[in-house]
Amino acid sequence: PGSLDLNRGVRESVGGGAEERGGGWGVMYDLSGMKADEVVRVVTEDWTRLVERAGILKDAGYVHHDGKPLVAVWGIGFNDKRGYGLAECAQVVEFLKKQGLSVMLGVPYYWRELNRDAVADAELHALLKKADIVSPWWVGRYRGAEAVRRNLPKRLAGDVAWTRENGVSYLPVVFPGFSWRNLEKGRGREAPLNAIPREGGAFLWQQAVEAKRAGAEMIYVAMFDEVDEGTAI
Repeated sequence: PGSLDLNRGVRESVGGGAEERGGGWGVMYDLSGMKADEVVRVVTEDWTRLVERAGILKDAGYVHHDGKPLVAVWGIGFNDKRGYGLAECAQVVEFLKKQGLSVMLGVPYYWRELNRDAVADAELHALLKKADIVSPWWVGRYRGAEAVRRNLPKRLAGDVAWTRENGVSYLPVVFPGFSWRNLEKGRGREAPLNAIPREGGAFLWQQAVEAKRAGAEMIYVAMFDEVDEGTAI
C-alpha cells in the first residue's frame, strides 16, 4: 500500500505538471525483479485500476502513438536469469493490445542477434513484431563522443532496417554520462567519478546526432532524474 500511494502521488504530480505546461505523459511498467506468477496479474490489475478508477485515458495529456494511447513495458528478452520469461511478456502484450493500446517494449542491446544480453530465442522477435515500438537499452555501452561516432551508426542502421522491415517504430536511447559513485556511496563503498564522462554535453549530443542521421524519428532520453547512476539530464 505504501508503494502504491507513493506511485499514485508521482503519477498525479506528473499528470498535473504536464497539463499545466502543455506536455505529455504515459505509463511504463518495468518488469525487472518480478516473478513469473506476478507479471501478468500485476500489469493487468494495475492498468485496469488506472483506467477505471483513476480515469487516466480521459486526460488530454496522456501520450498517444499512431492514434492510440501508449503503454511501455520494459525488460523484455533480457538474458540475466529473470524470474519471468517471454511467455509471461507475451500475455501482457496481448492484454494491452486488446485494450486498444499502442505498446512499446524495452529490450536488450543485442536484441537483433539474440545473444549476449538477450535471450537466444526466436520467440523474442515474434513478440516484438506484435509491438508498436521497440526500444533497445544501451546505457553504459559507449564511452565518449568519439566512440559513439565510430560504433553507433552501424548499430543504428541494423536496428532501423529491422524495425522498418517489420512495420515497428524505433525508439533509440541516448544518455548523458554515467557514474556509480552516488549509488555506491549510499552503500558505504567508493566508486570513481565520471565512469562515463559527459564531455560538456558532447557525448549526449553525438548520440542524438547519430540517431537522427540513421533515420530515427524519436529518442528516449535516459534519464530525467537518476542522480544515483549519474544519468540525470
